[in-house]
Amino acid sequence: MSEKFVAAIDSGTTSVRCMLFNREGRVVSVAQREHEQIFPKAGWVEHNAIEIWDNTRLVAADALAHVDLNESDIAAVGITNQRETALVWDRTTGEPVHNAIVWQDTRTDAICQELGALGGGADRYKAKVGLPLATYFSGPKVRWILDNVEGARAKAEAGDLVFGNMDTWTLWNMTGGVDGGLHVTDPTNASRTMLMDLDTLSWDAGIAAEMGIPLSMLPEIRSSSEVYGNGREKGSFAGVPIAGILGDQQAATFGQACLSPGEAKNTYGTGCFMLLNTGTEKVPSKNGLLTTVCYKIGDQPTVYALEGSIAIAGSLVQWLRDNLGLISSAPEIEELAAPDNGGCYFVPAFSGLFAPYWRSDARGAIVGLTRYVNKTHIARAVLEANAYQTKEVLDAMNADSGVELKALKVDGGMVANDTLMQFQADILDVPVIRPVVAETTALGAAYAAGLAVGFWDSEDDIRNNWAEDKRWNPSMESSERDRLYRQWKKAVTKTLDWVDEDV
Repeated sequence: MSEKFVAAIDSGTTSVRCMLFNREGRVVSVAQREHEQIFPKAGWVEHNAIEIWDNTRLVAADALAHVDLNESDIAAVGITNQRETALVWDRTTGEPVHNAIVWQDTRTDAICQELGALGGGADRYKAKVGLPLATYFSGPKVRWILDNVEGARAKAEAGDLVFGNMDTWTLWNMTGGVDGGLHVTDPTNASRTMLMDLDTLSWDAGIAAEMGIPLSMLPEIRSSSEVYGNGREKGSFAGVPIAGILGDQQAATFGQACLSPGEAKNTYGTGCFMLLNTGTEKVPSKNGLLTTVCYKIGDQPTVYALEGSIAIAGSLVQWLRDNLGLISSAPEIEELAAPDNGGCYFVPAFSGLFAPYWRSDARGAIVGLTRYVNKTHIARAVLEANAYQTKEVLDAMNADSGVELKALKVDGGMVANDTLMQFQADILDVPVIRPVVAETTALGAAYAAGLAVGFWDSEDDIRNNWAEDKRWNPSMESSERDRLYRQWKKAVTKTLDWVDEDV
């Protein structure tokens, strides 16, 4: 029998990719297309979901064409996606009623405050859903669309509108759209809506009612690894089982083989996300982290995680490129960056501060400026910001779990930057380890799909496929580490209480 492969659709924040993997978990083919970032107002971030679906079809075809394969060579397809980005569309026409509202968007702050005022403040739903009330999550975004798009609430209450994160939109279209498309999500995505009970993995009718979201809009919650359906007849994956869904950060955790309690990874993408596998135990956070679903494989028990979410990471490098023009491509930042920050700190609170602060009133600041500081120091401060924010999350994770990490597995686009990775090891004082396949998000989705159809036999296959590529060991004096981090913590205080009611 000819060799088969598993495909993954990675519907990310800035682009869509299709990647093909072999049995050893190595990349066989990749195709990628960026989509437009839409900024209608300060703090608002949107995507055109039709553009994303068009790009999904194109990259699927391209990935197969690059290596002269077709659907008969593909054993299964997995989907991974930017989480918390909310889309509402008409189930009859397939047309979105509004652009997708992206996870970075802050327009729902007033809705979150209104819900918190009902009692309990930001922690009103936290015991059930593991999340604080924050603009980050999907539920309030759906409420905003129903409140602000003409006719949307009436259509939703009539059962004509459906909601999903981008995994649901992708699956619905890949399985036929208006012609029998499946309206399904998995627990990793559902756990990011603020609408799913973490214990039962089902929608909470009381929370949905308080948010004004009809239950008929919500997708069916299935496991992260099972056959949901087959690819549509005219698609690139016609007849192929679509068999895995994982939100991007959970997918990266799976792809990094963090499959045992106490194992953690950090992904340096548009944002920065650290997940710690806590096993079948749901660990409440006392230190500003999120309690979330890590994955659920078929009928096996649900595996949970603690997560530290950082809103701005790689997108800060994009900002330096696109808004300031200091570099013409992202990799140039490593060459531009000075050996030290010159006393300059950059706190990128463009969408407020996520973990461990959860302050939507914060905005970005560059502090410590003197006549000595130049663009090379600002470039260095941009890189250092990722490492300092990661240390804040790791400190919270150690406090919540009671387990001190001995090493940190890393992945995502920014791990190609040696300067950042060495500084990360120095500021954490633990080794930082990059795997051979650094784009573990797509790999994790492929693993989930492949397990469902028997392409891989068990999670042991995933562990065996993982291989170390490079390791950075800490080399900084503890006094210097303490000084830099102390100054960073001071810089963070300068970003708070910026947003007033009239801003």
